[in-house]
Amino acid sequence: MEQMVNIGRNERRIRVGMGFLLIGIGGLTATPEWVSLAAFGLGAIAIYTGIRQFCPLWHALGINTRKHDPLEHH
Repeated sequence: MEQMVNIGRNERRIRVGMGFLLIGIGGLTATPEWVSLAAFGLGAIAIYTGIRQFCPLWHALGINTRKHDPLEHH
């Protein structure tokens, strides 16, 4: 079974980078606990969807950045 992919190379890099940034903000800054938890959660989701190259929200909205990515060779 082929894995569904709707995230292109550039978006993947942005998602993973932003995910680590959000986790860092949540863990290293003096923010209220709910802000830290939200940052951790959003960061984890961004990293997971970036690594899997699939976003369920993009799928529901009919967005596919992979097909518009000129660097993608799949």
